[in-house]
Amino acid sequence: MQSEKTGRFYCGQTADFSDRIIRHNSGCSKSTKSGVPWKVARKIDCDSRSAAVQLERKIKKWGIERFLNDTAQSG
Repeated sequence: MQSEKTGRFYCGQTADFSDRIIRHNSGCSKSTKSGVPWKVARKIDCDSRSAAVQLERKIKKWGIERFLNDTAQSG
């Protein structure tokens, strides 16, 4: 997600995407309440929770903005 207020990015994984967006935009999540409102920058579906956790680690290691830019250019 990307904050429309600050431009900052946030990456996370969840089993209930719609609920997670609502919680972030309602200010319930301590880590994202200063950036409300949030918009979806990219949603990637994974086959399993372990695959989602691995992808989240990879994205955070690369840097979210870099990951988004690199994957947008490669197709």
